[in-house]
Amino acid sequence: MSQARRYAGGAGLLASGAMMALAWTAPARAQDAASPAAPVTAPVAAAEDDGLGDRGFYLESDLLIQDDASQMVTARGEVEIRYRGRTLRAGELTYDIKSGVITARDKVVVVDPSGAVTFADVMILDEELRAGVAQGFSARLANNVKIAAATAVRRSEAVNELDKAIYTPCEICAADPTRPPTWSIRADKVIQDRDKQIIYYRNAVIELFGVPVFYTPVFWHPDPNAERKSGLLPPKIVASERRGLSYEQPYAWIISPSEDLVISPQLNTSVNPFVNFQWRRRFQSGQINARFGYTYEHDLDSDGDRIGDLTSRSYILADGAFDLADHWKWGFAAERTSEDLLFDKYDISDVYAQRGLVPTDDKRLTSQVYAVRQDERSYFSVAAVSIQGLRPGDNDRTFPTIAPLVEGYWEPEGPVFGGRLRVRGRAVGLTREQSQFVAAQPGADSRRASIGVDWRTTHTFGGGLRVSPFAEARADLFNVSDLPPPNLGQEDTLTRAVGVAGVDVSYPLYRRDGDRTIILEPLLQVALSPDSDPEPLVANEDSSVLEFDETNLLRANKFPGFDLYEGGQRINVGARASLLYDDGRNLSVMVGRSFRAEPDPQFPARSGLQPKASDWIVAAEGAPVDGLDFFTRARFDANNGNVRRMEVGVNVDFDRAQGFVRYLRDNQDITGVQREDVDFAGRVMIAGNWGVTFAGVRDVESDVWRRQEFGGVYRDDCLDLAVVWVHEETYNRSLGPSDSVILRLTLATLGDKGYRQ
Repeated sequence: MSQARRYAGGAGLLASGAMMALAWTAPARAQDAASPAAPVTAPVAAAEDDGLGDRGFYLESDLLIQDDASQMVTARGEVEIRYRGRTLRAGELTYDIKSGVITARDKVVVVDPSGAVTFADVMILDEELRAGVAQGFSARLANNVKIAAATAVRRSEAVNELDKAIYTPCEICAADPTRPPTWSIRADKVIQDRDKQIIYYRNAVIELFGVPVFYTPVFWHPDPNAERKSGLLPPKIVASERRGLSYEQPYAWIISPSEDLVISPQLNTSVNPFVNFQWRRRFQSGQINARFGYTYEHDLDSDGDRIGDLTSRSYILADGAFDLADHWKWGFAAERTSEDLLFDKYDISDVYAQRGLVPTDDKRLTSQVYAVRQDERSYFSVAAVSIQGLRPGDNDRTFPTIAPLVEGYWEPEGPVFGGRLRVRGRAVGLTREQSQFVAAQPGADSRRASIGVDWRTTHTFGGGLRVSPFAEARADLFNVSDLPPPNLGQEDTLTRAVGVAGVDVSYPLYRRDGDRTIILEPLLQVALSPDSDPEPLVANEDSSVLEFDETNLLRANKFPGFDLYEGGQRINVGARASLLYDDGRNLSVMVGRSFRAEPDPQFPARSGLQPKASDWIVAAEGAPVDGLDFFTRARFDANNGNVRRMEVGVNVDFDRAQGFVRYLRDNQDITGVQREDVDFAGRVMIAGNWGVTFAGVRDVESDVWRRQEFGGVYRDDCLDLAVVWVHEETYNRSLGPSDSVILRLTLATLGDKGYRQ
C-alpha cells in the first residue's frame, strides 16, 4: 500500500484503463452548416492545452493502493485524472488488472474538451471502451441539452442505450430541482447512434410543463451534435372556416451536403390535402431554390364549400443564380399559379419575396431570365420578363411581355472636365396580346432605346459652401405598332432629345453644444430644361407611380422611368435641421418645395407638382430614446395648407416589447381614390415568459378592419408557443370574410423556427 497525491507520466496500465472512463461521451463536433432540425449554437471554447500530449496522463488522489495479490489498483479521495483533454473526478476509482474493468464511484463527473459534462453514481467500463454501464446517469451535452437515466449502457463507441430516461434542452430550476422543465421527452428506452447521428425513443411521451401532451411508441430526432440531418420541422396547425382543422408537418430530407428537400403535406378536415415542397441545391457556380405545391380539389369559398370543377391546382416559386465568368452571372425566376386565389385559400407564405433581377409586386408573379455583368466602373444587364396578375380585375393578356430589357452604364476611370462622367443606356420591348382599353382590339406593341450621359462635379469652399454643377443629355427612339384608334393597326417611329443642366448648392452650418451637435443646412437646386411636350409622344408605361416627397425633392428629373421627362425651368428649395446626441439619439427635419416657370401638364394633378408652385414637403425622422424610432412625411396643399398626403411610422424594440405602427392618408392614390389606413403589429411580454401578440390592418376610409390578429405567447430558451386568432374582412371574388386560429409550436433541438441555409 502506498500513498500518492499526484502522479504524471507516460500512459501506463492504470492510465490507459482509467482514461477509458473519460470517453463515455464523444466530443461534440463542429457543425459545417445549420440544420433545420438542429440549430447551431455558439461553440464551446476548446479546453486549454494541459501539456500532457496524446499519451501523457495526470492522476491526483488522496490515496493510491496497489494490491498485487488480487491484482487490483485503487485510487481514493478526491480522485482527478486528466487524459487527452478530458477530466474525470470521483470519490473512488478501481482497476481490475485481470479483467480490465474500471469502476468509478461516488459523484462521478466527466468533462470532455467540448464542455459536455457527464454525471453518474457508478460508472463501469472495459479497458477497450467497447462496453460499459453507468447507474444514476445524467449528462449536459452541446446546445445545453440535458439527459438523465436510471441506467446507461455503452454498447460500442457509437451506440449508447439509456433506460427510463428523460431528455430536455430547457433550464432546470436550481432552487427547486423537482420542478418540471418547460418541455421534455420521457421514454422507456433511448438509443443514441453516433454513426447515424440519430437519437431514438421507445414509448416516448412529450411533456409541456410536466403535463403529457403527446405519446408515440417510436420517435426519433437528430443528435444535437449532428451536422445537417434529416428530420421533422415544427408543424403548423390552423383551424379555419375555409379548410377546417389543418395540420401541416414539414419533413427535411438532407439528400446530400449540397442538396435538401422539405416535404410539407397539409392535411385538412374540410378539403383535400395540399402538399408543399421546397428543393434547394448548391452547385459549384451557384444555387437553385424552388418551392412548389399541388392539390386535386374543387374551387373553395370562404366557408370551405366546394364549387366548380374537380381539377389539379398547383403553383411554383423558384429562382436560381449562377456565375458564368469573371464579373458575369445569370439567373432566373419562375413564378406561376394555376389560379389567382390559391395562395390565400391554402395559406402559402412568403409568396411575393424578391426573386431574380426585376423587382416583384404584391399580388403579382414575375417570371424572368437574365444575365448581368458588373465591375467597379460598369454595369450591363439583359432580361426577359413575364407577369401574372392576381388582383381582382387583372387580365394577363393586357400585361406586356418584356423582352428584351437591357440596361447599362459605364464610367471612365479618371475625371472628365473635372467631374464624374457616366454613360447610360436602356432598351426595352413590350408586346401585348390584348388592348388595355378595348378587349376586342390587339394590344399596342412598343420598343424603346435610350442613350444618355450625365456629368457632375462638387466644389467645397473654405466656409463650408458646397456647389455641385451637373448636366444630363439623353436621346430616345420609340417604335410603336398596333396603335389604337384612330390609327388602328398602324406603326409609328418617334425620336426625342431631352436634357437638363443646373447646380446644387448647400451650406451646412455646424454647432457643438455640450453632448450634442446641431446642423442647419439650406438646400437649393436650379435646373434648366426645354419645355415639356403638353401631349407626351408615347404612352406612360414606367412613370405612373410617382410620389412627391423628400426623396425626390432635389432630383432634377422627378419621373422614375424613361417615358416621361421633367422639362422647363425650375428651382427646388429646402432646408434640413439635424440634432445629433453622442449617445445615439437624433432628430432630423426637412422642409421644401419646387417652383417652375410654367405649369407642367405631364405631372398628374394628384402629385402636387403640376402648377408653378408645388405643394409643401415636410419630413422628419428620429430616435428620441434607445429602442424607439419614428418617421413622418407629409405633403401640404400650396394654396390652403390642407394635408394632401401623410405617412407616419413608429418602431419599438425594447426588452419586453417589440412592434410597429404605420398610418397613411392619401387624398388620391395612383388609382384615383382616397385612401386612409393604419397597420400595426407587436408583441408584449407581460409577465415572465408570457405575453400577447397582436396585429391589424384598419381601412379608415371604408371603416372596416381588413385583418385582425390577437394571441397569447410563451417564450423561453427552449420553447416558442403561440396561439393566434386571425380575422380577415376582405372580399376577393369567391372569398369573403373568414376566421382562423393558428397554433405555432417550436421545441429547441427538435426543429428550427426557419429553414436556414
